[in-house]
Amino acid sequence: MIRVYSIRCFCWAAFAACFSLSSFGARGEGVSFDAAVFENQVRPLLVEQCFKCHGEKKQESSLRLDSRAALLKGGENGPAISLDKPEDSDLLKVIGYRGEVQMPPKKKLGDAQISVLTQWVKAGAPWPGEDQAIAAGNQTKLSDRAFWSFQPVKNSKPPAVKNSQWVRSPVDAFVLARLEAVGVSPAVAASKRTLLRRATFDLTGLPPTTAEIDAFLADSSDAAFEKVVDRLLATSAYGERWGRHWLDLVRYSDTAGETADYPVREAYKYRNYVIDSFNRDTPYDQFILEQIAGDLLGKTDSADQYARNTVATGYIAISRRFGFDPQNYHYLTIQDTIDNVGQTFLGLSLGCARCHDHKFDPVSTADYYAIYGIFGSTVYAFPGSEEKKGPSNFQPMMPAAQANERKAAFDSELSRLDGGLKACDGELAAAQKEAKEASTRPAVEVETRRVELKGIIEQRTKAKGELAATRAKLLEKGAYEVAYGVTDGPGKDVPIQKRGEPSKPGEIVPRRFLEVLGGQPIPAEEKGSGRLQLARWIADRQNPLTARVMVNRIWQHHFGNGLVSTESDFGKRGRLPSHPELLDFLATRFIESGWSVKSMHRMIMLGNAYRMSCEADGKAHEIDPENALLSHYNRRRLDAEEIRDSILALGGSLNRSMGGPHPFPPVSTWGFTQHEPFAAVYDNNGRSVYLMTQRLKRHPFLAVFDGADGNTAVAKRPVTMVPTQALFMMNNPLVHEQSAGMARKLLQAKSDDTGRVGLALEMALGREPSSQELARATTFLSVYREQLQLAKVPADQQELLAWAAYVRTLLCSNEFIFVE
Repeated sequence: MIRVYSIRCFCWAAFAACFSLSSFGARGEGVSFDAAVFENQVRPLLVEQCFKCHGEKKQESSLRLDSRAALLKGGENGPAISLDKPEDSDLLKVIGYRGEVQMPPKKKLGDAQISVLTQWVKAGAPWPGEDQAIAAGNQTKLSDRAFWSFQPVKNSKPPAVKNSQWVRSPVDAFVLARLEAVGVSPAVAASKRTLLRRATFDLTGLPPTTAEIDAFLADSSDAAFEKVVDRLLATSAYGERWGRHWLDLVRYSDTAGETADYPVREAYKYRNYVIDSFNRDTPYDQFILEQIAGDLLGKTDSADQYARNTVATGYIAISRRFGFDPQNYHYLTIQDTIDNVGQTFLGLSLGCARCHDHKFDPVSTADYYAIYGIFGSTVYAFPGSEEKKGPSNFQPMMPAAQANERKAAFDSELSRLDGGLKACDGELAAAQKEAKEASTRPAVEVETRRVELKGIIEQRTKAKGELAATRAKLLEKGAYEVAYGVTDGPGKDVPIQKRGEPSKPGEIVPRRFLEVLGGQPIPAEEKGSGRLQLARWIADRQNPLTARVMVNRIWQHHFGNGLVSTESDFGKRGRLPSHPELLDFLATRFIESGWSVKSMHRMIMLGNAYRMSCEADGKAHEIDPENALLSHYNRRRLDAEEIRDSILALGGSLNRSMGGPHPFPPVSTWGFTQHEPFAAVYDNNGRSVYLMTQRLKRHPFLAVFDGADGNTAVAKRPVTMVPTQALFMMNNPLVHEQSAGMARKLLQAKSDDTGRVGLALEMALGREPSSQELARATTFLSVYREQLQLAKVPADQQELLAWAAYVRTLLCSNEFIFVE
């Protein structure tokens, strides 16, 4: 457990410095490798590029590359990879063309392919399931269906407990029963200040204001905290906070992710749809339907709902694009879609079944291609690429008839402008020709006409420029507002791709749902893709996974870990639930509430389990070092967005309006390539969820504090504590600017040092200072003022600079960075 030091340490760097740079490098430079990345990127690459010559049937130079053991064993020239010095591995040398042997011999791998193999080797070349036998056949066995997560959700009842007075909500009974069974008592309640700061960050990602602290402290009623929760759930900040959690899962990005990372101007609409959905408390089953099949739901809805549903399918459209010409690698984009659908909604790694039956879970290759056919029958918007510069197939945010009318008007206006430009060209050419021929006329006539022609040429040139500008704006705007979404194509079953290769088709698989969850086929009369049926199967209240997975995610973001701590893996590789009855109780109540996420927040937060302090007795640490039994509340570090947004809020600069489109360059100028990919940072003072998010290059601030990777579904962000973070906080211009902003607030609000120190701690940390802290703070300010005087800083600037420096010590403290 990480011990959080109080403000007495003043500098967070002291804590971060405990992790030396040398020891950080000794842990493999912090390299980790996700199994999904192996299945989605490494394994297909090895199959495509290596196995033909170094696989089961053929081993040139006695070298096989189709297992980790074979890589370590190597061939005639020794091991293919080195665990001691991975960067010197022969495999990396040959693919990097760093010697006489160069592989593949005909064409060097792309930079992205070399990068992913390099990271894989540096991580120790993990090969998930290498020692496990591949599941035989495509039929689901009864033993597979008997696994806990595929069993129907049970309507669990709260258990009886000895200390019934501690039970404030049904949730508490489940938690307390487990603690009593091992003889551990729950921690004491957190203070009101601690509880308010915890809840405010959990639900909004922002610190409580001093007014909110005062109001809660003054409310002595039993319903005081319930009123706080309801108030927080009603704020727009709630959707921004919890929308960000969802965007992590669906690997949201404002760029496409192919080699040139083309911008997607309309992606922000899906981001805002997600935020708005959480604020509306859109029923979760409806949320699923809209994202997977919104375009099919919207045919009979109002214009506004049609537009909303079309935007919702951005969930599918934001799937990653691959390669130089992504349309030739669309099968990888479909895999990315399938993999995310499985992880996000079902807690299953479906993408692992692309090349072979899943090694652990009852998901066959036939299951994979049954769902592949659904998305293969779907038309994705195309964001653009190095090969084909401009976007296409973006979906109109209005019914087809209305879109056709707008398109006709657009074409008519475009034709008019083109006609005007053609007429200008003709008149210009005629005037220029006459001016050239005018020299044969009498001098007086020539001069008069030359002046007239000059005026005509200038007038027509100006008119042409105006018409061209109007035409460019028209083309940039388009015929109608569009969404980065999908639409239906004709439904078509697809063949299995042997070993994941589109060029090696096998038997055709009818479109259907997963066999282990019923295997319902697409109805014969369905002529479209079948996405609506897929969405309904996933959102079916009888589906044993959907409600469990979602309530587990809600629990995770309140307690740090889910009841199933592998939040996107409810299969056999995942962990068993720590409180299975509680998980099913929550899933049942979730469905009964009408799939209301906000109702789950209330149920979880209003109990005593959520209100415990972080301090546990020694017995609890001995019996349950990971705190899986929830004997106390887990401290957590603020995430990247919370840190940045809090700094802006305390400095008085946070723009609370909803973010809009990003200032991407005009489409007509796009010419990004894999050697000169798109890259930009569009900083602003809005909430961090609205910052432009790139796939291939993360925002500098968010990257330092473990912001989400837009290339993969992120169920749980890694949390690092390294010196660079402390150095960043001490030197970043944003921190300095906002520290000065907060200092101005302190100088205006209070007239003495004691009052200002007290206000500063309440604003930044949510609490009052101790007498020792007051003494140390006033000493710090006194010494700092003396130094400013010695440096001959103008007198009218000294007080602001001194207080800004003090504020920075608060923002760099452990207590600011952590929530108890």
